[in-house]
Amino acid sequence: MKKRLLTLILLFSCAGSVVMSQSLRPPAYPLLTSDPYFSVWSFSDKVNESVTRHWTGKNNSLEGVISVDGKSYQFLGLPQVTYKTLAPAASERIYPVKYTFGTPAKGWEKEQFDDASWQTGNAPFGNGAGSNPVKPGTMWTTNDVWYRREITLTDFSAEHLRLSVSNDEDIEIYINGVLAYHCETCYIGGYEYYPIQPQALKAVKKGKNIIAVHCKNTVGGAFADAGISEEIPPRQLIRKAEQISVKVSATNTTYQFKAGNVLLETVFTSPLLLDELETLTRPASYVTFSVKSSDNKTHKVKVEFNVSADLSVNMPAQEVTMKLSPEKTNGLNIASAGSVEQNILGKKGDDIRIDWGHVLLASKDGKISVSEPSERMLKSSFDFGQVNSNKIQKHLIVGYDDIYSVEYFGKKLRGWWRRDPGMTAEKMLNQAENDYTRVFKKCTAFDKKLYADALASGGKEYADLCELAYRQAIAAHKAVDRGDGTLLFFSKENFSNGSIGTVDVTYPSAPMFLLYNNTLMKGLLEFIFEYSESGRWNKPFAAHDVGTYPLANGQTYGEDMPVEECGNMVILATAVCIRDGNASYARKHWATLSTWVQYLEKEGFDPANQLCTDDFAGHLARNINLSAKAIVGIAGYGKMAEMLGDTKTAEKYTKLARELALKWQEMAKDSEHYALTFDKKGTWSQKYNIVWDKLLGLNIFPKDITQKEIRYYLTKQNTYGLPLDSRKSYTKSDWIIWTATMADNKSDFEKLVKPIWKFANESPTRVPLTDWHETTNGKQVGFQARSVVGGYFIKMLEGKLRKK
Repeated sequence: MKKRLLTLILLFSCAGSVVMSQSLRPPAYPLLTSDPYFSVWSFSDKVNESVTRHWTGKNNSLEGVISVDGKSYQFLGLPQVTYKTLAPAASERIYPVKYTFGTPAKGWEKEQFDDASWQTGNAPFGNGAGSNPVKPGTMWTTNDVWYRREITLTDFSAEHLRLSVSNDEDIEIYINGVLAYHCETCYIGGYEYYPIQPQALKAVKKGKNIIAVHCKNTVGGAFADAGISEEIPPRQLIRKAEQISVKVSATNTTYQFKAGNVLLETVFTSPLLLDELETLTRPASYVTFSVKSSDNKTHKVKVEFNVSADLSVNMPAQEVTMKLSPEKTNGLNIASAGSVEQNILGKKGDDIRIDWGHVLLASKDGKISVSEPSERMLKSSFDFGQVNSNKIQKHLIVGYDDIYSVEYFGKKLRGWWRRDPGMTAEKMLNQAENDYTRVFKKCTAFDKKLYADALASGGKEYADLCELAYRQAIAAHKAVDRGDGTLLFFSKENFSNGSIGTVDVTYPSAPMFLLYNNTLMKGLLEFIFEYSESGRWNKPFAAHDVGTYPLANGQTYGEDMPVEECGNMVILATAVCIRDGNASYARKHWATLSTWVQYLEKEGFDPANQLCTDDFAGHLARNINLSAKAIVGIAGYGKMAEMLGDTKTAEKYTKLARELALKWQEMAKDSEHYALTFDKKGTWSQKYNIVWDKLLGLNIFPKDITQKEIRYYLTKQNTYGLPLDSRKSYTKSDWIIWTATMADNKSDFEKLVKPIWKFANESPTRVPLTDWHETTNGKQVGFQARSVVGGYFIKMLEGKLRKK
């Protein structure tokens, strides 16, 4: 078997080089990755063993079938499950109910219960907090709500009935008095479909039925909603192509299959070239098919590739329209799909998908069509004719036109690619088509260079992690035009609260953009500066965020992080100036930077009980790592003053930073390491913030501090990494790589990085790379598909800054 597999791999080459199976098994595989809304992944090792998904986990179905001599083989995705609404949830239509917030009488869930004394209102119930984008029909601010809903069912298949549920938190649902679904200590930010308990299915009948719901909320957001749908079984499965190999590189994911006696290579290319702003921001990915015979005989080959219209809606029950462009645009066949409602920028939140604009499928090589409305598919087919041992290649483009991308203080902003009023989706697709050969070649070359650079910088495991993180880090952002030709580069907090432009998400993401494109780095900072300088934010420290994605209308996070965000902004401004080779960027924002540094000078050394970027760990007073950030920020301000020629200010703040660093060393010391807080000996934490002292050439902290810490960390590692601190065994992988970069030798760096590689390779949680995982078992704790994995590039950035 091994000999046969090697033979098959050697039969196929890409760009003249053999594609071998990669040693790192990613937790999930990037396919189409442009921005937080247009982001499709495979969550399984074999791409034809599961439905492809949006990074949130909801179905974003791509399907591929190859026909060889009349026999069909599925090589991509699975037939998607669709649903017919019988009793709509409020995500589709508000509905009336009887409800009570007080504990009801026994039998409240029964069909015959007299609810005449209950109040009348509209579902859903919620308190307006939490991540559900559907607005409450009735406000719910108590611990419990009970409601009853009358529905009428006509034709349905009982075995295919499903509940459509969104709950925050615990929920129990009855149908005609019989428990149909129950969930404790759980919440769903969006909507999920669940089977109905068998005993409850028996109670469902034609005609009038009663759905009775009880939901309990103890903290934070509250939400309760439930509907009934009928699952429409997918078409019958066909035989599967044999997946021979898969390789994830920085901009490409390459699959090889065997179908009969034909080899198929499928390459998903998202051309996220950070040195080409126009190409980078164009929401278009390529899918390339190459076929050849494996037995030196001739075979008739066709390939079909379909894109679900569900890529253009938040929930699959939303109505869509599909259309085929009536005529070719410069020879390009184009089909599109979008929601009927087109409520542009009408929703904000975390676990939601876009439901405005249009998903696009285009090709010159293939035939493009749209399915019947019930199938909801954009379709393409490629006739390769008679295929022999010579490789034949064809390609298509999948894109997304969101029309408007972000609302910025009340103004709808276009994506950077769409800033010209004359730009259209058709023009964008034609640009992508005209650039295909050049871009595909450049992506392949860039992937090799990135890997080689990372390998030289930090070793094989580090290089594997960097190429896995690359597309994810970029695609968690959206580049827009402020309206005056200024680029704003907004991040989204994926599965951490949905905020847009969060400073302490920008901070860990920054190394990638400082390394490859300083213009984008400035785009990550500009709106925070403008927020303060416009007077909209009038506190003497930096804001945490500018809203909830995609509405950047002002901070929505419930609590400030004053030392954290001031330190982040000043440190990153210093890095921007060093990368520019001058301090003109600092000069532009000097008054604001001065205000923030004055806050650090006053409050930063021994922080009060504040949140830091690791807010999931809770409040922490006298945080030693946060103190280090404040000191580095003060030193960075001194560095920028020096670059501006302000010697007096430079000397003042550099001297202050050195004095505080020595004081920090004395107060933080704890035996062979440094503590978690100034007042708690016998504790420890990663001091990842000190890495900037080294990278920016500030040299404020004595070098033996970091080396003492590194030696101590090496005694505290678990199977899947170094814990964040002594309180818990979970960790943040980006911070580990920052910590490892403080090491003064490559061996120690690699010792700290290898457990992260092991986590990525072995984690049982199959989602786009999480940065918050458990070091004992490799399971995800929270977060996924976040931009902060751009922080992995800090070791490579170190080399770049040293050259400066």
